[in-house]
Amino acid sequence: MDLDLDLDAIADARRHDHAFDAGNPMAERNVRRAMWLTLAMMVVEIAGGWWVNSMAVLADGWHMSSHALALGLAAFAYACARRFAGDRRFAFGTWKIEILGGYTSAILLMGVALLMVFQSVERLFRPSQIHYAQAIAIAIVGLAVNLLCAWWLRDHHAHDHPHGHGHGHAHAHDHDHDHDHRDHHGHHHDLNQRSAYLHVIADAATSVLAIVALFGGLVFGAAWLDPVMGLVGAGLVAVWARGLLRDSVRILLDAQMDAPVVAEIREAIEGGAIPARISDLHVWQVGRGKFACMAEVVTSSPVDAEAFHRALSVHEEIVHVTIEVRSG
Repeated sequence: MDLDLDLDAIADARRHDHAFDAGNPMAERNVRRAMWLTLAMMVVEIAGGWWVNSMAVLADGWHMSSHALALGLAAFAYACARRFAGDRRFAFGTWKIEILGGYTSAILLMGVALLMVFQSVERLFRPSQIHYAQAIAIAIVGLAVNLLCAWWLRDHHAHDHPHGHGHGHAHAHDHDHDHDHRDHHGHHHDLNQRSAYLHVIADAATSVLAIVALFGGLVFGAAWLDPVMGLVGAGLVAVWARGLLRDSVRILLDAQMDAPVVAEIREAIEGGAIPARISDLHVWQVGRGKFACMAEVVTSSPVDAEAFHRALSVHEEIVHVTIEVRSG
């Protein structure tokens, strides 16, 4: 018996669950503000870097240009997700447009790291005079701009309180669950917003390193600190880019069968009062903290798929369920 449980009575609730696919208005507004401010500071740092002959400031300005591009990309992803939110061609909503934006930003971050390495190595072997006082002033202003943008783009979910909800399972061993789905599933975070945040944090870290290098050169005459700090900054940017790339790729390729929600689905179906075994299971993410699943369940009991749907309904993060029941 093959039953698709996306019934009309459930469809409205699921469409409500996908309200997040219409975008994240607050994050979109903050990304746009950060983009314009970053563009303005980019012009100041590039021009100032050439003027004072500082590799640290110039590198910060050039890679700030890629951050401005990434912020624009994040804003574009939000706009597209909102624009196509009602388009029926997107079977599970438009949330993955935002993930695609985060993935592209991660690629840009990798490019920034490579550019910083190239420019820093070149300056390490071809040192030139630096106007330290002016360079320090520009770097401090750049740091202030980056910190303001980071404040705008911080992840508000990180400050949310966990939500507990009692799950009354029809198990032989009834128990309550108190899940923090935000942390356990790690998917309430907005990866598009996180990518924008990482870009400005990377820029802030580069500004801090530039200030340290410039003070070292000014006080101790250690001109080599300028390109060395550029290399250190490139390493930090590469590490952050790798993490963002890993998270976005997992979602885009539906590589999430090791997510905690998979174990919860198995527990709900195989650990209940109805003797059953999952012979085939597919789980993938369709939104922030929202998953879809398809399962083939083998049971000797005369029950239909609705019984297993009820068992899964206590997990609010599972918004699309298709179950095939086979006798065995």
